[in-house]
Amino acid sequence: MEGASFGAGRAGAALDPVSFARRPQTLLRVASWVFSIAVFGPIVNEGYVNTDSGPELRCVFNGNAGACRFGVALGLGAFLACAAFLLLDLRFQQISSVRDRRRAVLLDLGFSGLWSFLWFVGFCFLTNQWQRTPPGPGTLQAGDAARSAIAFSFFSILSWVALTVKALQRFRLGTDMSLFATEQLGAGAGQAYPGYPVGSGVEGTETYQSPPFTETLDTSPKGYQVPAY
Repeated sequence: MEGASFGAGRAGAALDPVSFARRPQTLLRVASWVFSIAVFGPIVNEGYVNTDSGPELRCVFNGNAGACRFGVALGLGAFLACAAFLLLDLRFQQISSVRDRRRAVLLDLGFSGLWSFLWFVGFCFLTNQWQRTPPGPGTLQAGDAARSAIAFSFFSILSWVALTVKALQRFRLGTDMSLFATEQLGAGAGQAYPGYPVGSGVEGTETYQSPPFTETLDTSPKGYQVPAY
């Protein structure tokens, strides 16, 4: 039953790969996974350029090595987290304990909220350092990589905020305890309750009789005359 416990059915139910792939949560995780590659990939490949004074490499973001390291760490962490949470979503249907399901949803909620904030910080940090970067040959060479990292950092904010909202919705769903009550009753959902048995003690309408003495009562008895005054 879909939505029985934190957005998933009962444990042990068969998983439909097509339905799983079409879930908004799965699509958001895949999008976040791709965005993370688009952030740390260009920084690793083209984010370090040669300086005019020598062969030493410097970060394209205003020469601030911390900006490049922060962008790589943020993107790589999001890449690994998306892969881990995708595996957790695949195994979520097999988790039979309600407490373990609640912990998994809380972990998803907390991590998604944290990474949404970090992506916002990273976007502001990289944008600020790129605006301070002086023009030069290295800037022109790695400009596309820097702009790509900044753009996909912004897209990552949106995707991880959406993941946070989805995790919050799953947490608010909770567990439908009526399922356990139905199992204890041992009756199906569509089974009707038995009615009252028709016994001999219930009198029908056919047994009704008129009140006594109504048939023999004569409103105008013979021989009676109304006195005249």
